[in-house]
Amino acid sequence: MMSISSPSRKFLALLCGTAAMATVAGCAKDNEIDVSGGVGITSTRSACPSVAVPLQTGDITLFDPATSRDASAIDVVAMITNVTPQCNDEGEKVYQLANFDVVATRRDAGPARTVTLPYFATVVQGGTVVVAKRLGNVAVTFADGQTRGTGRGQASAYVDRAAATLPADIMERITRKRKAGDQDAAIDPLSVPEVRAAVQRASFELLVGFQLTQEQLEYNVRR
Repeated sequence: MMSISSPSRKFLALLCGTAAMATVAGCAKDNEIDVSGGVGITSTRSACPSVAVPLQTGDITLFDPATSRDASAIDVVAMITNVTPQCNDEGEKVYQLANFDVVATRRDAGPARTVTLPYFATVVQGGTVVVAKRLGNVAVTFADGQTRGTGRGQASAYVDRAAATLPADIMERITRKRKAGDQDAAIDPLSVPEVRAAVQRASFELLVGFQLTQEQLEYNVRR
């Protein structure tokens, strides 16, 4: 697979990998209140990158003629769906794989046809820093006489386990049980700037979306 610049957006960096608000694969028990003998937050964190489709990049519209933006000129509309992550975090290099389907409809139920659509796979650290980027293509096939077509794509990423692991002192500050009456009992450790910064640095995402032209991106935003 793939060198790009993907459409940018601000991602919410949380404890489970990274942008839980936008992810397909989340964490269990995040922000669950720990009531077993202490005051605090129990969070489950993985070294695996979260997998997400960035806003406005999950669908693409092709026009015929290409310069038109009239509804009657819409040729093909495609959408990324069924994103399925699979992670191997047993080694020093954490490997995140993401399979996804592309479902499309075309205007005319004509002869069999294959449409090739470009997509990106970007690894982002801390919600803002692109550390790897690749381009790929997915072929969508329409059977003869059918207006619906499907295709399947795949994206992958390697992340250094050391970079995705929180320092021991930061982990202690996050997971330490606090008793009612302690001076910091009511303080969310993630609200402390140095703790939040450390969590953000150790958070990675694998972002997958269509590699849109500027005009296609603007069309998605305006819709």
